[in-house]
Amino acid sequence: MEPPSGFWASLWSFLKFLPYFCGLLILGVIKGLLLCPWACLIMAIGLSALILGLWPMHVIWTYYCIIRTKLVGPVVKFLLLIASTAILILWLIVGIPGSILAGLVYGFLAPVMATFGAVGEGKEKPLVHCFVDGTWSTVTGSCTVVRDVKDLLFHSYFSIMDDLLLQAPPDEKPYEIRLLDIPGALLSAACGLLLDGIMFTLIAIYKCPVMLFKGWKRLIQDLIGREGPFLETACVPFAGLAILLWPFAVLGAVLASILSSIPLGAYGAAVAYQESSLKMGLSYVVSSVSIFDEYTNDVLDMAPGSCFPRLKYRKNEDSSHGGSLSRPASFDKEKQEGKKPPARVSSFKNSIDEFNPFKLLEHLFAECKHQGEALVSKGVITMKDIEETKSGKVGSGVLNVGLPAYVILNALLRSAKANSVGLLLSDGSEITSDNRPKHTLFDWFFDPLLVIKEQIKAENFTEEEEEYLKMRVLLIGDPDRAKGSLPHVPSLDERKKAEIDAFARRLQGITKSISRYPTSKRRFDALVKALLLELEKTMGGGQSTNGSQSQSLRGGIGRMLSQKSMGKTANIRDEDPEAQTTSYDRTP
Repeated sequence: MEPPSGFWASLWSFLKFLPYFCGLLILGVIKGLLLCPWACLIMAIGLSALILGLWPMHVIWTYYCIIRTKLVGPVVKFLLLIASTAILILWLIVGIPGSILAGLVYGFLAPVMATFGAVGEGKEKPLVHCFVDGTWSTVTGSCTVVRDVKDLLFHSYFSIMDDLLLQAPPDEKPYEIRLLDIPGALLSAACGLLLDGIMFTLIAIYKCPVMLFKGWKRLIQDLIGREGPFLETACVPFAGLAILLWPFAVLGAVLASILSSIPLGAYGAAVAYQESSLKMGLSYVVSSVSIFDEYTNDVLDMAPGSCFPRLKYRKNEDSSHGGSLSRPASFDKEKQEGKKPPARVSSFKNSIDEFNPFKLLEHLFAECKHQGEALVSKGVITMKDIEETKSGKVGSGVLNVGLPAYVILNALLRSAKANSVGLLLSDGSEITSDNRPKHTLFDWFFDPLLVIKEQIKAENFTEEEEEYLKMRVLLIGDPDRAKGSLPHVPSLDERKKAEIDAFARRLQGITKSISRYPTSKRRFDALVKALLLELEKTMGGGQSTNGSQSQSLRGGIGRMLSQKSMGKTANIRDEDPEAQTTSYDRTP
């Protein structure tokens, strides 16, 4: 839908849309008020029960892993114990009220957003959907939130703590703190908190009128022209509300700027400690004011640069930004090329769908299901693999680690063959540095995968070597089985085999990290169910021949949902007998 051109046409379009918008808003608010108590009740009871029920286990296991880990030395362990104690106490205090607040917010906003989304393009019977959408889905969504939080507090937590407990430090030398550098670091942090707190407050107060009037101007222009956030119907209520509440947003930005002085000022301690120099720490404290000033100028589209000095605070830097009126090279380049205003987003809704990392996670598990069924039909994934996964026993890790790594490897090989600058998915879409999800967690996976892709491309594997690599990645957790299943490739020498093993281990680590991502455990359970049904079909599927076995398999689904080894590899646990004995003592 193209927005109308011209002032009077835009104004008339807005006046015609206003009653329509008010009706949807009133209906959404009524649905939100009716469903909010139920969603709040489900989330408050469910999340509070999880927090209170798992808190003693979190306390005991956190202390145990910190005390027994070999990654850090005694001083760091002592500091970690103090920090973890504070975090665990705050989690108990904040978690329960936070679950109630989250239930209220979700229970009210979900029906409102679903009401406006019901009249989007491509919807059939929009009048019916306006009343139906956001009712039962809000209740089921509340249950899904509780389940995902349970997976994070149980499976993801133990996966992270196992890494802390089982991993050995590089060069067999634990990380330790240099005690002589602590006084200088503390002094730098104190100066940073004092100076940044004062200067950030003054800068934020000075620039808040600019943010207020520029924001109002942009929102009103979009309102009249039905552009930006006002183009999509589902976003109109929130965009209109933004005009009314924009002063509060500006006030929140000022408070956020003041609060940001705490971590930025305290980071002076890290600089002083890393550089073993009090002078460098104090130089960072002075430079942080200039960095903050330049950042706010860039956000508010003001004159680039800063009038505050920017000193050198790293010893290994080739050049520093000295001088009272110095500007970074990026600003100078921008000035030379001419500053281009950012293009307006034609559709917020499409942009959110395109850059949503959960969509990519959904694509990963869809590919796991598709390729897993093919591997089941070939007999590569066996009944033993599924039984080990659903029972929670420490097994080969073929299903919970090898299969996702196998899918990721296929994407890397596909991208390398197509000379893609990013990652080429099976549906033909491409993820690059420009259109990837702007999410910190996604950066942890995307950049290492690009490095592995370039390394695979440089190796120029043959088809036989690629098949060997795929099977090695899939069966890396079961060495005995891999010996009999790996194809014989005469061209592979010991060096290439070692490189392939390194690729497999790195992909295994990335897969293990992905398994800790929110919603991944729930999707993995659905994947195992689908593979279980596919395996039943390959075994005959008939009730007369395999009826009792199929019934036994379906009966094991409940045990599968409580499996505790999500993302844990067999080769790590086999090396540590203590981990094998402790892993069976945990029950949710």
